[in-house]
Amino acid sequence: MKHIRNFCIIAHIDHGKSTLADRLLGATQTVTAREEKAQLLDNMDLERERGITIKSHAIQMEYKYKGEDYILNLIDTPGHVDFSYEVSRSIAACEGALLIVDAAQSIQAQTISNLYLALENDLEIIPVLNKVDLPSANPEEVSDDIIDLLGCKLEDIIHASGKTGFGVENILAAIIEKIPPPKGIKDEPLQALIFDSHYNPFRGIEVIFRVKNGEIRKGQKIKFMATGNEYFADEVGTLKLNQVPKDVISTGDVGYLISGIKEAKEVKVGDTLTDAKTPTTNMITGFEDVKPMVFAGIYPVDTEDYEDLRASMEKLQLNDASLVFAPESSAALGFGFRCGFLGMLHLEIIQERLEREYDMTVITTVPNVSYLAYTKKDPETPFVVNNPSDLPEPSRLDRVEEPFIKATIITKSDFVGNVMSLCIEKRGVITHQTYLTTERVELSFDMPLAEIVFDFYDRLKTVSKGYASFDYSPIGMRTSKLVKLDVLLNSQPVDALSALIHESNAYHIGKKMTEKLRELIPRQQFDIPIQAAIGAKIIARETIKALRKDVTAKCYGGDISRKRKLLEKQKKGKKRMRLVGNVEIPQEAFMAVLKLND
Repeated sequence: MKHIRNFCIIAHIDHGKSTLADRLLGATQTVTAREEKAQLLDNMDLERERGITIKSHAIQMEYKYKGEDYILNLIDTPGHVDFSYEVSRSIAACEGALLIVDAAQSIQAQTISNLYLALENDLEIIPVLNKVDLPSANPEEVSDDIIDLLGCKLEDIIHASGKTGFGVENILAAIIEKIPPPKGIKDEPLQALIFDSHYNPFRGIEVIFRVKNGEIRKGQKIKFMATGNEYFADEVGTLKLNQVPKDVISTGDVGYLISGIKEAKEVKVGDTLTDAKTPTTNMITGFEDVKPMVFAGIYPVDTEDYEDLRASMEKLQLNDASLVFAPESSAALGFGFRCGFLGMLHLEIIQERLEREYDMTVITTVPNVSYLAYTKKDPETPFVVNNPSDLPEPSRLDRVEEPFIKATIITKSDFVGNVMSLCIEKRGVITHQTYLTTERVELSFDMPLAEIVFDFYDRLKTVSKGYASFDYSPIGMRTSKLVKLDVLLNSQPVDALSALIHESNAYHIGKKMTEKLRELIPRQQFDIPIQAAIGAKIIARETIKALRKDVTAKCYGGDISRKRKLLEKQKKGKKRMRLVGNVEIPQEAFMAVLKLND
């Protein structure tokens, strides 16, 4: 066991985690020159296209150091704020972390939040200054920032370059010398933490675990403690680039388990694995369920595909434990699911994966957050509102509370004014402002989560010319003056377009929504009024004019009353048509409501 090291790589987006992981795999000869390619561990098409890591990836390396053989278990983690859940699970399975900082960009918001996660779990931190070969790199200044943040010595910081492979030997030496070996007792009953799972269409669910105590053998009967289900370990092994079956995985090591499980619900990430005959009495603590931040409805374009969509979502949930969904129905869209996501990027990725991996075309409704509503009848007990259509009538409503977050933004001092005005426009209140250096400022705001759901991140990047990093953490619920904005099409409310909006923005957003819908909804044979309403009060209206046939073409000459008669006749027909006609809403209209500021 003293020759095992478990570590993960944490950093902000685009600071070179995956590239450095490639270099480590090359240096330990885990991959042959033939297998080598950039971002080797990012095996999803989406990850490679966008250049982001979405899933954590575990891989085992073997390395000879000072004449002794070591086993290094590496977990490459995502850097985007939406995937911090993946990072927290990976950290729980490790004893150490490589903290990577880009020598050109310095410390960013996500670097700090991932670092705190690692420190909470008592991980040994090894600071690595990456991309030192760039012409714009500023290693001396960034080293000072790292020393201020970690309180380490200058000589502890390892200089490296993922591109050229410089400094990789020093990183491997530091991993072996500084990260403590795993602790655990081999003779105790089996106790293993599940930190990931994958769905394999041929073999069922592959569970990825880290053994804390005891050992796991092939053919042994094991038990999942959270669900109480028992299975036989058909195959256990370690993860190299491909799976390597073994007879036993012992204390401190990381491995995979295949036991023919087909149901997604039976594997809970963060659960404890134990022996069925002599189970351990204590579960591994510190695991918390995922808390979705953003909710949206996902509906199949064709209602007949509802069951296929359910199956696809369940399979996707195996690969992404942070996706939460429950069935719901809408008058406009039929049957679908109310899904919880960690953020807008997560929503986008899920939608894209459903289309690519499962061939499902879906309609996504306007995302919103979950609120607490109190009625006048019972002002003490709240009920959760995940969908704006669940909100009671204004006359019965006592108050609504919405989730607030503490937003941390690190930016250049030139853009402080722009960032502040953006946050104040989004109902943010500045709590403090710290100059990290003369150039870089850290701003903290308390702001409603609902305001950052739509386009906040994109606009922040725009106003700061890309030089702002953003991270947030929830700080509880606060009472707000919220109203439910309904959109009526042809006098019929469209529940999928309802939104909960702060009273001060309601008129402005209602007007923009109706204008946008007027552009996007195709013209029909009859006039279509589009109205935005709060309760029974209409606050904005636009009309889509009817396509009209020129019925007076055949009347040349003669009395005006003949033309008038024909036009009146046409008008009656249009009126009747409007009563029976229903309006189709294209998918772009749902998505366009999100991009009101464009």
